[in-house]
Amino acid sequence: MAEFLVRMVLWVWVWVSLCFHGGWSVETTKQEQAPWRIHTLFSVECQNYFDWQTVGLVHSFKKARQPGPITRLLSCTDEEKKKYKGMNLAPTFEVPSMSRHPKTGDWYPAINKPAGVVHWLKHSPDAQNVDWVVILDADMIIRGPIIPWEIGAEKGRPVAAYYGYLIGCDNALAALHTKHPELCDKVGGLLAMHIDDLRKLAPLWLSKTEEVREDRAHWGTNLTGDIYGKGWISEMYGYSFGAAEAGLRHKINDNLMIYPGYVPREGVEPILLHYGLPFSVGNWSFSKLDHHEDDIVYKCGKVFPIPPYPKEVELMELDPNKRRGLFINIECINTLNEGILAQHAVNGCPKSDWSKYMSFLKSKKFAELTMPKRLTPASLELMEDRQHQQVTDDAEKPHPKIHTIFSTECIPYFDWQTVGLVHSFHLSGQPGNITRLLSCTDEDLKKYKGHDLAPTHYVPSMSEHPLTGDWYPAINKPAAVLHWLNHAKIDAEFIVILDADMILRGPITPWEFKAARGRPVSTPYEYLIGCDNELAQLHTRHPEACDKVGGVIIMHIEDLRKFALLWLHKTEEVRADKDHYARNFTGDIYSSGWISEMYGYSFGAAELNLRHLISDEIMIYPGYVPQPGVRYRVFHYGLEFRVGNWSFDKAKWRDADVVNKCWAKFPDPPDPSTLDKSDNEILQRDLLSIECIRTINEALRLHHERKCPNPSLVSTSKLDTANEVAYSRKFGKVDGSYAVKSNNNSEEVNHSQESSEPTEGDDSRFSSLRFWIVVLWAVSGLGFVAVMFFLFSIRKGKGSRSKHHRNKRRTSYSGFMD
Repeated sequence: MAEFLVRMVLWVWVWVSLCFHGGWSVETTKQEQAPWRIHTLFSVECQNYFDWQTVGLVHSFKKARQPGPITRLLSCTDEEKKKYKGMNLAPTFEVPSMSRHPKTGDWYPAINKPAGVVHWLKHSPDAQNVDWVVILDADMIIRGPIIPWEIGAEKGRPVAAYYGYLIGCDNALAALHTKHPELCDKVGGLLAMHIDDLRKLAPLWLSKTEEVREDRAHWGTNLTGDIYGKGWISEMYGYSFGAAEAGLRHKINDNLMIYPGYVPREGVEPILLHYGLPFSVGNWSFSKLDHHEDDIVYKCGKVFPIPPYPKEVELMELDPNKRRGLFINIECINTLNEGILAQHAVNGCPKSDWSKYMSFLKSKKFAELTMPKRLTPASLELMEDRQHQQVTDDAEKPHPKIHTIFSTECIPYFDWQTVGLVHSFHLSGQPGNITRLLSCTDEDLKKYKGHDLAPTHYVPSMSEHPLTGDWYPAINKPAAVLHWLNHAKIDAEFIVILDADMILRGPITPWEFKAARGRPVSTPYEYLIGCDNELAQLHTRHPEACDKVGGVIIMHIEDLRKFALLWLHKTEEVRADKDHYARNFTGDIYSSGWISEMYGYSFGAAELNLRHLISDEIMIYPGYVPQPGVRYRVFHYGLEFRVGNWSFDKAKWRDADVVNKCWAKFPDPPDPSTLDKSDNEILQRDLLSIECIRTINEALRLHHERKCPNPSLVSTSKLDTANEVAYSRKFGKVDGSYAVKSNNNSEEVNHSQESSEPTEGDDSRFSSLRFWIVVLWAVSGLGFVAVMFFLFSIRKGKGSRSKHHRNKRRTSYSGFMD
């Protein structure tokens, strides 16, 4: 009986197990049929720098329970290999070093990555026994299994992480280096693809890397997005251009991988950490570049600086998602340290003494925090799906509101610039409103005449610093922006910031130039070399995030609110650093600290890790040759420019009051019909220069039409054209309208190539004219009385003679008035 009961219990248990777990059996069958063969690769060189990264990555590979084997592609020269002591750190496949190119002699270690993959495919038996390959960088920590088909990879459609700074996919660089620039994807970091796709891609990856590396003429930041402009990311472009040549389009996922220091999207659980950039938690920070020569793998008991503990992190941040970002930061470094300590044990190091940190790494709490992460639905969302949804949403909702601002001071120099910019703003079709941020002292404001030139927000002047007494008017720009944010009612979502010495040619919108919250757009200022040297290291904790930008800025209002105070403070900081004014640090040709405000902007943005999308298709300096087919939206006439013998330099008009002196304008440029058409580039350059100055003169003409009397009403043969423009504005009527009138008047007031700015002599000549007109009226009146007296004293011929003389007097009087 007992035996029967035991059998019944076993039978019921098996039956229940089958009922409840039958699905797993089906799934197992499917998985056995699925291509389970995955191989993970990463590339390194024989250096201490890569050894500690290798230890961290391999340790996390095991913790995350990544399927399949992992192989380190180790590139070493024969000399390096003799001294190398890290052969046991990971399963290794040795690859000939190409750090020094065997044909060109170019020193470029990054080329070892595609060269190593090509060598592995040709010579490793593992490459013949795999279906899917996951390619990572050494400076990564795996948090959860990366299974290609689960994250959406298909044969012909690899999955990759997003590298948005590879702007060469969108410009002439791609057109130069691939027959299919439309297939160029801005991807890297995490790559998951079918082995057949990798076999097709790998040789192209290598050859395109060599090709881009040799193309030194196109290494500039404006073409590559490389902040150093040294061709250092040629391998990344080699991958993207090679994939385009192979016809591979990627499924791009910007959720799977995250840089520590960034905050993940809500609902997203990243499964890969890429610690390529510095990151911090409170006062603690870590940068891999600080440990370039660190032999921490071989120093028993040595670990990286200990980050804050979880309980401390919980008190640092109230926002749950931002707090989650901080926990990711400490997880990254703790996993690295745990791997290094494990390697010390393998190396035969004695057991470490007890410490609070060692106890934490062995605790249940740490085990829970670092257990393998599972993909969430949000983690699997591809960029193309989100962009499609965004396009749908954008079609259903209006574009965000825009507000354009620019900063000036209470001097005539900025008044004529204001007239030109506001006039062009109305012509351009720029959405939203425009506001002038006017910085004036109380004394300047009492004498100022240009209140009605533009919609204005008044700002206290900081030209002379209230604390240091330093005279630096350029600081008014960040100070004015900060004041406007704190005192104005702003309903716009995006702010466009311009300089006064600009002319708008077309709308500048965030939706066209891809500005977003956390991702402002700007134009390149390549001369800000301080972003690449010790100046950035002195003035920002994140020199690698310093963008050489300025001029035109499109920024989300919330980013601007966080950033404006830093912009001001960093400007003050750089301005006070007189030891580093030199041209070799700043690029300032005057070495006077005059561009401190520009560095204040770049360093302030770097502090917040605000990385810009940099576009060279928004702004052009008159006098520069335009790129073919580019429709520039802004002229920035900050430099002198010429057309033949004619030239214009704004600095020469610093003291000219062409706004308040009627009919004054700038020298007319040559007529376009007279230009030499033999060189199309020079022709297009000159046409843009003429357009710029004509727009300013047209703005001045319309301004004078509103403010000044019509010269034709008081024309006289004794006055030449230069005298006509000298009528006092007090005879004119003030019109506060900003409406733009069309120019239908073909008659030119001043045809001179010189300035029509009036002189003191003109005013005195006009006063003299008025005096003689009064004298003439007086003499005429007296003559009239004398003649009437004479006529009435004569009795003979009174009727006919009186009528005759009256007709003569009327004729003479009428002729004078005509």
